[in-house]
Amino acid sequence: MNSDNTTGRDDRDAEVTDQRTGTTASAQVSAPEFGLVPVTALVRTKLAQGWNWLEEMLTGRYHATYGLAVTRILIGLTGLGLILTNFSARHYAFGVGAAWNGEIAEPKSDFPNIWLFSLFHRAVTVPPLFTAMLIGLALLAIVIILGWRTRIVLPIYLVLWVSFIELNDGAGDQGDNAYRMFMIAMLFADTTRRWSLDARRRARNPEFPDTDGGQCRWALIMANNLAIVVLAFQVCAIYMSGGLYKAGGEAWQHGFAVYNPLHTQQFGTWPVLSDLVTAWGPMVVAISWGSILFQCAFPFMLFNRYTRIIALLGILSFHLGIALLMGLPWFSLTMIAVDAIFIRDRSFAKVSAYLRHWWTSSAPRGAGEASGGSAGRVAGGNAAKAGARTSAGSRGK
Repeated sequence: MNSDNTTGRDDRDAEVTDQRTGTTASAQVSAPEFGLVPVTALVRTKLAQGWNWLEEMLTGRYHATYGLAVTRILIGLTGLGLILTNFSARHYAFGVGAAWNGEIAEPKSDFPNIWLFSLFHRAVTVPPLFTAMLIGLALLAIVIILGWRTRIVLPIYLVLWVSFIELNDGAGDQGDNAYRMFMIAMLFADTTRRWSLDARRRARNPEFPDTDGGQCRWALIMANNLAIVVLAFQVCAIYMSGGLYKAGGEAWQHGFAVYNPLHTQQFGTWPVLSDLVTAWGPMVVAISWGSILFQCAFPFMLFNRYTRIIALLGILSFHLGIALLMGLPWFSLTMIAVDAIFIRDRSFAKVSAYLRHWWTSSAPRGAGEASGGSAGRVAGGNAAKAGARTSAGSRGK
């Protein structure tokens, strides 16, 4: 009773106060009317959302893990292939047999003058030592392919590779420049999260990958993702600059630029195939103009899923044509290696799961396994029959 009276007096006092102020007595506060949102608040909100998205993209998780694994494997295969194809002519192309060009005494490149990149230059005058170092470089390429301790091996391989390839400035091409640029960016990426011995070693830790990197995990993720950005920028810059440079040439504008190099001794490695490709004039024009269009449009076609597929298939055909028709397989393989980062992880995972299922289902079964399976089925059938008889006897009782 006392509490109710007190409440009533409080309500009357509140009502009197409302009458004095001229406002309507109400227990609820009326909702404010919605007005225009200030432009500055809207801008700050959009900036905050953009910053959160960027932070999540850079430090949230590792991107292109499968693509970087493919890049690592193909980069190692490129180096190994170039060494093996030139191994029989190593002394003539890079060693003492090439002393006639004067680069052993006075290198044209500045790298041999830097002590870190002068290891091969110091050993080139000793053929057994030069051969041993070249074999060691090939072994490092194999280690990179397998993905073992790549964080340590890759910088050593990069230094030795630059030291080796700069022995003869005339033997290199733009593919060698792209090769070393890509490897510099790969130093900051984790290229062994998939399909590597490092990944198998890490998987033995039950807390992997949550504890991978410890407190610096976010920094490692950001370095990996920024390295992907650098690789993508380098590839797009190479394609765009190459396409624009071709578009300014008269031979490319008239559509017969592809014909000339395919019928030279330097690039026409398969004369019969070159004749077949260039036998029809419209095909030559389509290849010449198509290469320009694909190179210039490649960066813009990456923003859509379906155009990205077309771009990757087109650029893959472009590089396969260069490798087969112009005899530049290692340049093409280098570019294809980095193009793999544009394929999503889920696409690689689907293909990997499909191939694993296909391999498991198509694997031949041994005779012992087949007989064991038959025996197991017979034993299972007998056990089932015995169980059925036992159940029938129990019901009869």
